[in-house]
Amino acid sequence: MEKSNKVLVGSDAIDAFVEELSNVDQTLPRYIDVNPQNVEHGLVKLVLTLVELIRKLMEKQAMRRMDGGSLTDEEVDRLGESLLLLEKKMDELKDHFGLKHEDLNLDLGPLGQLM
Repeated sequence: MEKSNKVLVGSDAIDAFVEELSNVDQTLPRYIDVNPQNVEHGLVKLVLTLVELIRKLMEKQAMRRMDGGSLTDEEVDRLGESLLLLEKKMDELKDHFGLKHEDLNLDLGPLGQLM
């Protein structure tokens, strides 16, 4: 569609606006579902996704520190126990909210999946 720099007034403006809207990519949803239960589920999914991302980053950092020898045996034990407890709690929360591991991801469009 060729863009025009004309300023339209009245019904011409409305007609032009409607025509422009009809050319919007049809992959966009026609409406947004604001059902409170869906909003809650989406929020829980987002929060658990972020917690899972942080947990994975912490595990990787812990492995780097263990491989580098910068942790004592006691610190390795505490860290392992903490990460195990966090993983168990995440599993409980996923079960409680009916989510699977695959659900905890974000589609970043052209960048691909978050995890």
